[in-house]
Amino acid sequence: MSDDMTLGARVPDWAPPPVPDPDLTCEGRYARLEPLRADVHAALLYRVFDGQDAVWTYMPYGPFSSAAQYHRWVRDVEGKPDPFFMAIYDKERGAWGGVASFLRITPEAGTIELGHIAMSPSLQRTRAATEALFLMMDWAFEAGYRRFEWKCNALNIASRRAAQRLGLSYEGVFRQAAVIKGRNRDTAWFAAIDSEWPALREAFTMWLSPANFDAHGRQVERLSDLTQLVRVASDPVL
Repeated sequence: MSDDMTLGARVPDWAPPPVPDPDLTCEGRYARLEPLRADVHAALLYRVFDGQDAVWTYMPYGPFSSAAQYHRWVRDVEGKPDPFFMAIYDKERGAWGGVASFLRITPEAGTIELGHIAMSPSLQRTRAATEALFLMMDWAFEAGYRRFEWKCNALNIASRRAAQRLGLSYEGVFRQAAVIKGRNRDTAWFAAIDSEWPALREAFTMWLSPANFDAHGRQVERLSDLTQLVRVASDPVL
């Protein structure tokens, strides 16, 4: 085969990574993730989501009008390989507080996406919330994925900020990418690649260290400050 670089750099010894195991769990200091199950998690999650309609603003589903309706939704998505939903347990509070998923899982290309992130107000802006997403990124890169993606409604400024805080680089906007709940959606794209992960992992490790928080739980170093040196492109909207 030609060594012409116009064909792209070689990827030696490439082998597609595994898909997430149906029984995958991720354990951290502040958070634990396990596969979302209706009979285990739905009722407890509905309690923290009830009345928090803003959680579902940019989702293709929700809000849910009753515990039974949310239970049915969880039952419909549980156990699917893609999106692969996981429930997030906040170990500091001792409570389930949200969900996130792997999706658009494409082992042959080495790409995987993080999405369907729904966190209750009690989980938002906590160490458990950040660690939960870190654990999913860590699993993906350690499994052998080359590219970790984050996509969101381009109008969802909070999600765009979250992507950059986690160290994902801005890659542009796909115009009129979808119609969600009868409205146009332009989609903003963010990603990190495997060569960036060692530095990003070190940034997360530093931020999550107990030494990075004072006696009142306030951060000393901001994660966005630690990850900004790794990002290759910043979001011009922010």
